[in-house]
Amino acid sequence: MAVLSLETRGPLELERSSLSPLLLDKVREQVERTQHLLGLIPRDRQSWRPGFPGLTVGDLLGHILECLAGFCAALYQANPERLAHFLELKALPVNHSCGVEEARGRISSYLGHIEEGFSLVSDEQMSRVVPTLFVPEGEALFTILLGNLEHLTNHKYQLFVYLKMLEVPVATPDLYRLRGQGG
Repeated sequence: MAVLSLETRGPLELERSSLSPLLLDKVREQVERTQHLLGLIPRDRQSWRPGFPGLTVGDLLGHILECLAGFCAALYQANPERLAHFLELKALPVNHSCGVEEARGRISSYLGHIEEGFSLVSDEQMSRVVPTLFVPEGEALFTILLGNLEHLTNHKYQLFVYLKMLEVPVATPDLYRLRGQGG
């Protein structure tokens, strides 16, 4: 098997070997599946909560907004001089009970900011240590972004479970983009 050096690789090979766009694609995928699940929430069930202590559907939607705000905060810390306008996002409520339409619009807005932030991040910057709310001394940006992706994915799954409990007919393709099946 021949190994291509950086000098002999074409643009397509370089793009595929870059972590930033690959991670952004995964974030986009999780957002798309979350938006899909939002469309399955029965209109009259936003105040529903499981029979055990837990968030209402509306509270969960507000928490998903916080998951996305976390990406924006991390990306801001990586490029504060170029993303100063991200500070305006701090004024928006998260962790509140919100409806599907509010969540849908805010999720789209956060994704736009996330895409902008990722456009400024090189693979080399992924190992850069940036401060966070939880780790003021900082962690590697890549670790923070992966943690945010995990947070979003967990709450997307929580929404999926809620829909199952509400007897909405959901299945694996509602939760994941299945590769090799036109997705």
